[in-house]
Amino acid sequence: MSPVMVLTAHGSADPRSAVTTHAVADTIRRLRPGLDVVVAFCEQTAPNLVDVLREVGDRAVVTPLLLADAFHARTDIPAMITAGGVRARQAEVLGEDDQLVAVLRRRIAEVGVSADDSSVGVIVTAVGSSRPAANARTSTVAPAVAVGTRWAGVTTAFATGPKPSLPEAVRRLQRCGADRVVIAPWFLAHGRITDRVADFAAAQGIPMASPLGSHRLVAETVLDRFDAAVAHRVAA
Repeated sequence: MSPVMVLTAHGSADPRSAVTTHAVADTIRRLRPGLDVVVAFCEQTAPNLVDVLREVGDRAVVTPLLLADAFHARTDIPAMITAGGVRARQAEVLGEDDQLVAVLRRRIAEVGVSADDSSVGVIVTAVGSSRPAANARTSTVAPAVAVGTRWAGVTTAFATGPKPSLPEAVRRLQRCGADRVVIAPWFLAHGRITDRVADFAAAQGIPMASPLGSHRLVAETVLDRFDAAVAHRVAA
């Protein structure tokens, strides 16, 4: 039986999140015609992952549309697979993939930032986790996105949870000599948290880039994770 990609996002009360998830699914279908791609959510948005798993059955490869290897990937999704009563394989999260870092660079360029502008400081802003290892991995995005640039500095800020906060990150970049600060959200979609970040940016007069969105490289990264999970299942 052919595997089915169950593209699984967190779910949100903000409809923009689901729109992005479905757009990523559409991009995956264009990149790989013939692959059965079904969208599911952990909470707040329908269809729920448990319901989808009961319909798809053992062919399901649950492929998280998540950046961080944190609570939802480690706890929520495995529990929902168990609740679904199927022998589904779970793929790895997207993580700090080079392809996603390339998309982040493009988003930064879209707000008029040149890689050669030594007056610019960039804040890579992400959701914080209660899991320190996940935050440490997220913090590797900032130095990766800085490679090949002449920016005054690139640092990480967490929109929720751990420090540094956005105000602390701004001060850090200013101490590094940045005359202009730009916020680059390490998010897949707009939602309530990115709205709070945008409010902070607007109040401070700081440009803010767009989230990663449904860029082709996001879809390709999802396919990489799916393929790895399928290959692991075949090898087992």
